[in-house]
Amino acid sequence: MPLVEAGDDIAGQIVIALGENNLRLEDNDVLVVAQKVISKAEGRLVYLHQVAPSEEAQRRASETDKDPRLVELILRESVSVVRQERNLLITENKIGIVMANAGIDQSNVESGCALLLPEDPDQSAANLRAALKNELEIDVGIVIADSIGRAWRRGIVGHAIGVAGVEAVIDMRSTHDLYGRELRVTEIAIADEIAAAGTLLMGQAHEGIPVVIVRGFSAFDKATTAKDLIRPKDLDLFR
Repeated sequence: MPLVEAGDDIAGQIVIALGENNLRLEDNDVLVVAQKVISKAEGRLVYLHQVAPSEEAQRRASETDKDPRLVELILRESVSVVRQERNLLITENKIGIVMANAGIDQSNVESGCALLLPEDPDQSAANLRAALKNELEIDVGIVIADSIGRAWRRGIVGHAIGVAGVEAVIDMRSTHDLYGRELRVTEIAIADEIAAAGTLLMGQAHEGIPVVIVRGFSAFDKATTAKDLIRPKDLDLFR
């Protein structure tokens, strides 16, 4: 797919790319779509020279050794700062996800810019799903994937930040294991697992593969959104 700019028709680009790669979508396929192309198409690219840092942003920038303009964007996109360290701000962003720097990224964008997350990734996923259904007359799921860190482990992994037409969390409680024991706490973050599988093929650098097809699922019993993946604050032991 070509590089995406503000206002681009992502569904249209996917349809063209399918034809150029001799691929055809089927009902119940799941498309894993990189967050960056959604953000770029939705005009979420910000030029840092247009950002005026607040007093709080300048103070936190001094404490963390970060660009005050970037810190200002992080604060604007967040509802709270969870932790602050050198060169790092961990925040709860407006979407509700706890992640580094509110998910704002400067990789694979032009110098002097920063890319914000979509304002409502679940709605972005729903819009893309509807557009593809209109163009191709097929019913696919959409997982918008972003790479984020995890509290217990090193490295980044693809996670679902926007979901449509997919069961984001499958509740296995009250089912039984091989020995007949009832499962009491097991829930499977299926959308995150799909996102992680997709980002294996996307890569993290210059690969230029923003969309991956995941095939083999039957219809999902209950389509939910990425918001269902967020652990409630009263059950979050890290806050």
